[in-house]
Amino acid sequence: MSLRSLPATSFCLIRHGETTANADGVIAGVTDVALTGRGRQQARALAGRSWPDRIALFTSPLSRARDTCELAFPGRDFARHDGLRERDWGVFEGRPLCEQLKREDMPDAGESWSAMLARVHHAISEICAASEAALPVLVCHSGVIRAARVLWTTGRVGDRPPNAVPILFDRSAHQIEEKEL
Repeated sequence: MSLRSLPATSFCLIRHGETTANADGVIAGVTDVALTGRGRQQARALAGRSWPDRIALFTSPLSRARDTCELAFPGRDFARHDGLRERDWGVFEGRPLCEQLKREDMPDAGESWSAMLARVHHAISEICAASEAALPVLVCHSGVIRAARVLWTTGRVGDRPPNAVPILFDRSAHQIEEKEL
């Protein structure tokens, strides 16, 4: 399967609610950080949204994504998928965002951008294929959303996606268009 092949269906990505690392301006990557009070409010606000009748919920294994999913979709079952985790920034984890490497650079003891693109492509394609008639809703991270943009929409990472805002990656016959849901 090529990295340009489209997933089988449309899917929705939601970046987790605001975290302590977001509020402090530090790189969290795979570091497990908690939601702030504001992040918990952002997640709870999603519970009042109208969703399609059939959705299939998936989250990153990191607590900020799982907690967002539990608050946004109370009482609903979800599956954890390791492929939805944030990029491992290696020695840059916990450092200020202003010290973050360029996305294409390889962080010492971390994950390359090309490896992340391949991981995200595989994870989202696998989830979409398994979701049947349900809309896959994936609670994940900024890096996963940016990877999806590079893989299937603009080819660019774009701006950092806002916390707790659903983004629909709407698939047609030959393309995917990013839309706010």
